Amino acid sequence: MAQRILFAVTEDWYFLSHRLPMARAARDAGFEVHVATRLNEGEDAIRAEGFIPHHLPLKRGSFSPIGLMKSAFGLRALIQELQPAILHNVAMKPILIGGLAALLSGQDRVVNGLTGRGAVFADKNKRVQFTRPLIAGLLGWLLRRDRSWTVVQNPDDGELVEGLGVAKDRIVLIPGSGVETDKLVPLPVPPEPVTAAYVGRMLAIKGVPTLIEAYASLGDPYPEFKLLLAGRCDPENPGSLAPEQLTEFASAFGIDWLGHVEDVREVWTQAHFAVLASSGGEGLPKTLLEAAACGRPMVATDVPGSREIAIDGETAITVPPDDPQALAKALDRMAKDAELRDRLGANARARVEEKFSADAIGEATVALYRKILSGKDSD
Repeated sequence: MAQRILFAVTEDWYFLSHRLPMARAARDAGFEVHVATRLNEGEDAIRAEGFIPHHLPLKRGSFSPIGLMKSAFGLRALIQELQPAILHNVAMKPILIGGLAALLSGQDRVVNGLTGRGAVFADKNKRVQFTRPLIAGLLGWLLRRDRSWTVVQNPDDGELVEGLGVAKDRIVLIPGSGVETDKLVPLPVPPEPVTAAYVGRMLAIKGVPTLIEAYASLGDPYPEFKLLLAGRCDPENPGSLAPEQLTEFASAFGIDWLGHVEDVREVWTQAHFAVLASSGGEGLPKTLLEAAACGRPMVATDVPGSREIAIDGETAITVPPDDPQALAKALDRMAKDAELRDRLGANARARVEEKFSADAIGEATVALYRKILSGKDSD
């Protein structure tokens, strides 16, 4: 009987968007892959990959103790039924829920995939700042458990986890989610007007308000300079912009908001460069990796995660977070310099091929699973 890997993820669309390379590699290596998540429109796609989905009702926008424990008991029952060889929790909330469920069920091999610092460590909201020490304390306790390994996507997050008391030999760096470099290939330069694009959820922590402010301040910088926004609003996230706000901004400043785009290549056939103005740390932003794979340079804030792919003067122009004036200058410079865009875009594609391909990420994940199961990385 094949050994089972159980992924715990908040949303089916997030699993399909960000964890397919890891799950496919596990499937191809002979593991039986199960996915515990909130099932909506992605269930059929998960089944089509040969994975077995299980509905787990999760709400990303809440860290209430009652909600966490209720979800943890639900996941405990599934763990007891499946008896997975490894429980792989993905992102902050599943790490907390999955860690508690592992304690309750006796699950003794747990991989915790930290996908960035998120609101718990980066949000400036007073309510979040009040609960941060409690969440950080619980997170550190769960990550320090015996037979638990933490996967980080960048060295900065590795230092954060080490600061929570996790031993270095239980921290594993696997950079990002993986990019299908055979599918996302360098695209021809679009016709003018020069266009920048942000792809992602419409969140304040992703710097969307800062980006809009910076763009609006430019006026008419290069005979015509356009901004595209592609992605959903997220009503479960307290930092999400409302659709009405985005519609108003788009109308006032001539911004094209495309909403969700199924195939990101549709964005990069229209856009000359990518922009990500995150105010907090990223894991390793897929939006920038996909843009780089398509040969697009970047304007990005110099924050953890982003700086692994957005390297100033090599693949990107970088600016401090929460600085709309600096961001506006960077947008203006990138828009006006075609030679710079070509050079940075070629470098970005080369870096993705070298370090961030889906094959490399999948192989590293399976290697970790095999090491854990072999007992070579046990106490």
